[in-house]
Amino acid sequence: MRKTVNLEVNGKKQALEIEANTLLLDLLRMEVGLTGTKEGCGEGICGSCTVMVGNELVRSCLTLAMQVDGKSVTTIEGLADGTTLHPLQRKFLEYGAVQCGFCSPGLIITAKALLESNPDPSEAEVRDAIRGNFCRCTGYVKIIEAILAAAAELRSGANA
Repeated sequence: MRKTVNLEVNGKKQALEIEANTLLLDLLRMEVGLTGTKEGCGEGICGSCTVMVGNELVRSCLTLAMQVDGKSVTTIEGLADGTTLHPLQRKFLEYGAVQCGFCSPGLIITAKALLESNPDPSEAEVRDAIRGNFCRCTGYVKIIEAILAAAAELRSGANA
């Protein structure tokens, strides 16, 4: 049975006809064409599929698209301003926090949520915030450094 879901994705209103059992991850990737959000485990464990619904982090591989009807969704593609990367995206590149890149979208979205609620986190607070995002390549040191550097830049107002 097809239903209409109305949502705002990265600031753009969408009205899409979908199957009632469509996952948010599939809606974003297949219906909207935003492939930055990744499916890692399909069980909500790895964090690769993390997006923001309103101000809440959600695992899009576990969320039915109909659950976000009428809500705002932010994906990794929604952070950049045209070709200008968000400070988190830029710092991930500058600090070498991106290797294969598969986990990066979920980590960056998670970090964005953290910095919105706590603009000056400690290293321990960053570690706690990203504990549900698995990275098999970097060992997290560069990721944490990148998040702390982006936080400092955002606090200073440079390129924010």
